[in-house]
Amino acid sequence: MDGAKLLVVDDEPDAVLILAKTLLAKGYRVITAESGLKAINLAKEEKPDLILLDILMPDMDGTQVAAALQEDPTTQNIPVIFLTCLITKKTQEIGSRYHDIDRYAFMSKPYDLDNLLMEISRLIGVHVG
Repeated sequence: MDGAKLLVVDDEPDAVLILAKTLLAKGYRVITAESGLKAINLAKEEKPDLILLDILMPDMDGTQVAAALQEDPTTQNIPVIFLTCLITKKTQEIGSRYHDIDRYAFMSKPYDLDNLLMEISRLIGVHVG
């Protein structure tokens, strides 16, 4: 059985590469984006099972990407895990923007890989690797 498809979004190429290699080694299929706009387009085209989304990005921040995904019926049900070093501040901001904040998971950078893998598995209901 093929692993679940994950979209990794971060404007730092090294962060994308490290996380993508780790997830591939665990049996996931991985697609990547280094900008918010590319992430939105890939999500619509590729229909990933889950999106790992950085919040601090220069063109569109992660909250703007999540809002755009939520507005589109083809992407609104894709689970999102925000990866951020601003977890407290952004959690409050996002909570004020969304009525269904519980649908989003947050992991603080640097994240613990085992915790991240458990959260991915919990959200998509698939255990890989």
